[in-house]
Amino acid sequence: MSDSLIKPQTLKGFRDYLPGAALAREKLTEIAREVYRSYGFSPIDTPALEYSQILLGKGGDESDKQLFRFTDQGERDVAMRFDLTVPFARFAAQHLNDIGTPFKRYHIGTVWRAEKPQRGRYREFMQCDFDTIGTDSNASDIETLLVIHDLMERIGFTAFTIRVNHRKLLNGLLESLGLADKSAAVLRALDKLPKIGADAVTSELTAAAGTSSEQAEKVLAFAGLTGAPEQILTDVEKQLAGNETGLDGVARLRELFDCAAQAGLPSERIALDVSIARGLDYYTGTIYETFLNDLPQIGSVCSGGRYDNLAGLFTRQPLPGVGASLGLDRLLAAMEELGLTGDVSTPAEVLIVFFDANHTGRYMRLGRLLRQSGIAAEVFPQAKALKKQLQYADRKGFRVALIAGDREFADGVWQVKDLQQQEQQTVADDGIVEAVRGILASA
Repeated sequence: MSDSLIKPQTLKGFRDYLPGAALAREKLTEIAREVYRSYGFSPIDTPALEYSQILLGKGGDESDKQLFRFTDQGERDVAMRFDLTVPFARFAAQHLNDIGTPFKRYHIGTVWRAEKPQRGRYREFMQCDFDTIGTDSNASDIETLLVIHDLMERIGFTAFTIRVNHRKLLNGLLESLGLADKSAAVLRALDKLPKIGADAVTSELTAAAGTSSEQAEKVLAFAGLTGAPEQILTDVEKQLAGNETGLDGVARLRELFDCAAQAGLPSERIALDVSIARGLDYYTGTIYETFLNDLPQIGSVCSGGRYDNLAGLFTRQPLPGVGASLGLDRLLAAMEELGLTGDVSTPAEVLIVFFDANHTGRYMRLGRLLRQSGIAAEVFPQAKALKKQLQYADRKGFRVALIAGDREFADGVWQVKDLQQQEQQTVADDGIVEAVRGILASA
């Protein structure tokens, strides 16, 4: 046996999840599933590995650079998926005869990007996607907005803003400026505006995208339009007069904001931001980014958009799609920073104190009774001092402790301790479930 020990450590950009964070993560995925299912989205799954040609060139040069790519057993050129949308386009093309269209799916899975780690951004992270494929109807774009809103609200946020734009507005502007052939480079530069500022974007537009200073100035002036959605759309409509592409985008956004109002979405939670470009090349229509008002600097926690041509790389059958993705790990990092994840590190609500080894069977019996009644319960595994077991309960975040020894068993009762309120009561055997439910209901 070697005398040297391997240092336990994680790779840069990767993280372990301790029980508290893992429980919070599971809760978020459960909420996402419930919201997606309520709109009729069905679950699918795809492999972590894809042939590299499936992924390359789909998100742009930056995404290609961030691929974890290697040769599988010296034979196949493969890469780990960098998002769930490109694999879904491949999936839809491959299984089109089985799924039919329109097809609504959700997919919760891990993705990998070899990008620079920063706050709330990791190289391995989980996405919770939902998409509708097989229709170019604006109704699906509007529904995508509704799903994002309901998802954020169900998670527990009230102060958030979903920023919406449409690629056709930006494409119409570029067409009018004679920059249509440089749209990918221009949009990638514009996508960096919140991070690097107007001066740096101007430099990138002229250097990397090849625009003139005047063209760059007009792009940034357009991106700087602010105000209520209708006012911005009126300004855009004037600027893009006669441009069919841009005016179609205006019409689609007008319908989206009108329908959002009719559906009862609070207007302060929906904003039109014509500077949003979304860096991935495959977006063609409506795009969405969601920011927490209390922590906007962490970036968008739920993003997406319409991609009408992505599946065309895999099939001649038109498969336009639209959807969005909840950035689970970024949102979790934000919730941790805002103190919203709590200190609970156990899924059980009740701890049954192991007070006397002569009554192991009775402790186990009560644990099973509680679980059969729908209450998660843990039996402490060995007889230890009561103080130590209650310290364990506090550290793990249990809500209730049940205590009994020789005297309680002789009298047919339990001591029921509310660990949050630090109150204790004596309850008969047949009243335990009701007493515990009452405490849990008051939490």
